[in-house]
Amino acid sequence: MPKHKFEDFAIDISIKKNLERKGYTKPTQIQDEAIPHILEGRDIVGLANTGTGKTAAFLLPLINGVYTKKTGQILVLTPTRELALQIEEEFTTFARGMNLASVVCVGGTPITPQIRKLRNYNHIIIGTPGRVIDLMKRGRLKLEGVRSVVLDEADRMLDMGFINDMRFILERVPKDRHTLCFSATMAPAIEAIVSDFLNDPVKVSVKTRDTAKNIDQDVVRIGGRDKVDILIEHLTHDDFTRVMVFGRTKHGVEKLSKSLNKRNIRTESIHGNKSHGQRQRALKRFKDGEVTALIATDVAARGLDINDVTHVINFDLPETYDDYVHRIGRTGRGDKMGKALTFVG
Repeated sequence: MPKHKFEDFAIDISIKKNLERKGYTKPTQIQDEAIPHILEGRDIVGLANTGTGKTAAFLLPLINGVYTKKTGQILVLTPTRELALQIEEEFTTFARGMNLASVVCVGGTPITPQIRKLRNYNHIIIGTPGRVIDLMKRGRLKLEGVRSVVLDEADRMLDMGFINDMRFILERVPKDRHTLCFSATMAPAIEAIVSDFLNDPVKVSVKTRDTAKNIDQDVVRIGGRDKVDILIEHLTHDDFTRVMVFGRTKHGVEKLSKSLNKRNIRTESIHGNKSHGQRQRALKRFKDGEVTALIATDVAARGLDINDVTHVINFDLPETYDDYVHRIGRTGRGDKMGKALTFVG
């Protein structure tokens, strides 16, 4: 049970009103434990899975700082453009009516509009490491004004090969900064970043186990039958209303999506060969309930925050245990129940 209510935190009334408008009264565990430390200006290592409310855990106190104390700019580094856009969406909600500006600097989208936005002062810069470095090298993104840095889903950035980019950026942010690192796991490379760049951090852990207790996990034995037929049998059940299906390759995911659509199962696909616009449209249709299933590769689905996913289906086996944990964590979020099925042999 949380020790605080949002109204107990020493944050500006404007933020509290925005929380009230969203119907937020009780913080999640990570918010309850992290927000007081961040408000005090302490560096934090937050061990938390996606779906625990960690975005609000860092945004609320940091928004409070830039609004009430003019504490300088915030830089949030994140593994994927989808996650960057979701963080901006939450920032806009929490900072409504407070006249605070944001910019998203991510790859896979045209750089010119980002350069244009960077001409103005932005209270928060949210970006993927590659594009952030590109803009820095072009002299368009200057970090002298940054006083708070958030490494969000640091383990995913590590998985995606961004470890040296993270170091490059952190070395160029002023030393007198506030640094927050959130990760589901603490790999040695993340430990090294923490010891090199964080100052006496408080450790906040809400990871009780790798897989959420409210996800019912099961296997589906194929036994020589056609996998697509078995998938269709499941997707036509009434309770399979919002399903994420994971495949191993971009080509396989696209082929499976087309095959299902031909057989009157409404799906969208999301993978590395899709443009940013195509991904966003696919996500929107899935979130809006226009399609039953979103067929995805691991990399494309990293960092996605989609509410009310009823089922996750591992159509192809994941490469690693971490990938399995990440995939099934798309369902059973918060206090909702979810089901994960894995197709085997």
